[in-house]
Amino acid sequence: MAQPSGIHARRAALKMLDAVLRRGETLEQAAPAALRDVRKASDQALARAIAGEALRWLSDLDALIDSATKKPLPDDAKPRSVLRLMLAQALRLETPPHAVIATGLPLLSGGPRRLAHGVFSTLTKREVVLPDVPTLPQRIRERWPEMARGLALPPEVDLHLKETDETDQWQAKLGGVSLAPGHIRLPRGTPIERIEGYKEGAWWVQDLAAQLPTRLLGEGKGKHVLDLCAAPGGKTMALSAHGWSVTALDISKRRLGVLKDNLKRTYLKASAVRADALQWEPKHHFDAILLDAPCSATGTCRRHPDVLHRIGARQIAEMVEVQRALVERAIGWLKPGGLLIYAVCSLEPEEGEAMARWIDETFGLTQLPIKPEDLPSGLQPSKEGWLRTHPGMLADRGGLDGFFVGRWTTSAE
Repeated sequence: MAQPSGIHARRAALKMLDAVLRRGETLEQAAPAALRDVRKASDQALARAIAGEALRWLSDLDALIDSATKKPLPDDAKPRSVLRLMLAQALRLETPPHAVIATGLPLLSGGPRRLAHGVFSTLTKREVVLPDVPTLPQRIRERWPEMARGLALPPEVDLHLKETDETDQWQAKLGGVSLAPGHIRLPRGTPIERIEGYKEGAWWVQDLAAQLPTRLLGEGKGKHVLDLCAAPGGKTMALSAHGWSVTALDISKRRLGVLKDNLKRTYLKASAVRADALQWEPKHHFDAILLDAPCSATGTCRRHPDVLHRIGARQIAEMVEVQRALVERAIGWLKPGGLLIYAVCSLEPEEGEAMARWIDETFGLTQLPIKPEDLPSGLQPSKEGWLRTHPGMLADRGGLDGFFVGRWTTSAE
């Protein structure tokens, strides 16, 4: 019997959802194996979209499922996972119910198939809808209650322009909106390589929040900066475009290859070094160091909703140990009067605010407070002079990722 069209995409989405919720993998880690038998690029994109929307709205989808069953299904029960995917398609991707049933039920057999069919039919007859914004997991909701309004939709596309003074020209060419000099925000949907300016290297894709750490270093004027944990290269390109002489260090051969490709496309220069930052020793000290440290990445939940469901206290504690070790090494590589930027794409205070306090208390650096004029309109530094962003900020203009950034200088002596 022939399988219905689209079944491979749904099976791949189920595999990705299982990998995230049962094994703690990221969607990106899970995708290659899950998509191995999915040939069409459009079906691969569909599988990612189904899994992503199921994770984005997981709490709300589960509440609907529980409202239509006599006894709650176990969290890891296959019928629950299949129903999550079916409802994500019907309620978020506007897939017709008959297509949802035709491609969802074959993922089950016997009693579980009848159960899923009954639950989905019940909810369809009720004409259920999802809330305006996703319900966040409790630990996230307690810390960032205002964040949910930035998570209802996947993010738009942010471009970082190579030439800041060409912002008006590129906005006229591309449309979209600009939230800061050198930034353009475009709607989703157009393949990146088809956007005007891609081939000539006029810009690169980088979330607005991720653009801020390099902006806080200012113009380089030939001074030496170390971009620690640099790949895939957005910050390296920004530093080079702003006149810095850049050493870009990363441990990943694959990601460093992407960085080199990006530099080639944008006609920018940097010295790329593959090494473990906890073992490497530089040949000279630096005028500035940008440490965009490895972290839980919970701030990227707009585009990676899996982080909301797989990151816990253990992973955060492990990241804090790595971050402290990197900070300690980086400070020793600064020239007198050198600048340190510490940044993480994390929502967790342990990786952000608590780390900044530890830096203040441990190393005798002088904090250079971030000022309102350093930031795009609508963003403000904290009272301590740090920057904290989260997806609920600028939500009326498309939002931005969650980031923490602090800035310090060493003694000039």
